[in-house]
Amino acid sequence: MSFIIAVDGPSGTGKGTITKLVAEKFDFQYLDTGAMYRCVTLKMINEKVSLENEEKIEEILKNIKIDLNGDKIYLDDTDVSKRIREEDVTNLVSQVSHIPIVRTSMVELQRRISEGKKVILDGRDIGTNVFPNAEVKIYLDASSEERAKRRFKQNKEKGIDIPFEEVKKNIEFRDNNDKNSKVGALKKAEDAIYIDTTNLSIKQVERKVIKIIKKKQKLIKTIDNAYVMTKDTPLKKFTHSFIKGFLGLLYRIVYRPKIVGEENFPKDEGFIICSKHINYLDAAGIILLNKKNIRFIAKADLYRFGILSFLGHLFNIIPVKRGKSDINSIKLCLKALKNKETLGIFPEGTRKGLEKHMKVKNGAVFLAEKAKVKIVPVGIQGSFKPFTRITFNYGKPINVHDFNNGDEDWLDKASEKVMNDIIMLTKEKV
Repeated sequence: MSFIIAVDGPSGTGKGTITKLVAEKFDFQYLDTGAMYRCVTLKMINEKVSLENEEKIEEILKNIKIDLNGDKIYLDDTDVSKRIREEDVTNLVSQVSHIPIVRTSMVELQRRISEGKKVILDGRDIGTNVFPNAEVKIYLDASSEERAKRRFKQNKEKGIDIPFEEVKKNIEFRDNNDKNSKVGALKKAEDAIYIDTTNLSIKQVERKVIKIIKKKQKLIKTIDNAYVMTKDTPLKKFTHSFIKGFLGLLYRIVYRPKIVGEENFPKDEGFIICSKHINYLDAAGIILLNKKNIRFIAKADLYRFGILSFLGHLFNIIPVKRGKSDINSIKLCLKALKNKETLGIFPEGTRKGLEKHMKVKNGAVFLAEKAKVKIVPVGIQGSFKPFTRITFNYGKPINVHDFNNGDEDWLDKASEKVMNDIIMLTKEKV
């Protein structure tokens, strides 16, 4: 099972040390991405290849052999663990890593090595570019003065004699280079956890990182459990009936709902209901106010929270992991439709997606075509202010198979038809 931990940050923040410690703690493979760029740099130095000689650099990349074996780094079967840390390589590696073909080649190699494995990587764009969907993203930082002290000490321990001022100058030069790079720029991912290590010991940073990873592993386990549908025992059926009835009554009292067009529901077959996602309570209305048991598809993070996890299992909500091709979710959806169940899907993918100028997702159309079922659009009218009326206006079923005529854009066109019908039903006077 794949599990990627991305550790980004500027040079000298302790990324390499921390990733090695964490890799050992969790029995993950440690991938020293910095060493990979240093190997390319060393080979260019050895073969006297300039930064401008793109043809020769491309040839080097095709033939280079890099092996990472614990603390040992091998370039073309030669141990270069110490050599790649020397001054000439250090002074040039930042510029080499900014060459587009080098960046592309190393990113492909990192992805290939990490595929299907539990891996921890450190670099400057792991969480933003190499693995934007990494399970854990951490951004380590520290003042340039502190980072220079650490790198100077590290060099001394390895027998590398570079003056402190030179080390600091190199770090500041690299910071500027990395942050302003046109490819793989140093940047904190939006969902990365920031840790300032300036006044922290390695042990303190290690504890923080371990705590973050354990929390994420626990969360993933909780979400993965959501894909295991609980059995429809007599107790579950009773609880479902009672809670649906109770919450449905509250919904009717607060919103005085009006239901229009239920006669458009296909009889004795599975189908998909699609609507705009305008409020947290729109899905609840569709579920609670229908005699049919409707299973909505919702983001997997819903199962992070106790009460929502309980309701998710009770109403057989199907989780989906955003930003990924969620095969497990697709299988659950197709199985439900084959069993003549009804699914609820928001084509926008998120609340008020159209207002955020997000492209309509074609997942509903894809599932409808695969399962050979129809899509029923619904327009939801109302402000969701307490004690104001909410109207659910169900439209004519859409047969998406009619769009599958060999046109490569048919999924998008069918999805657009679905959304246009939803918008029309939202505005229609009923």
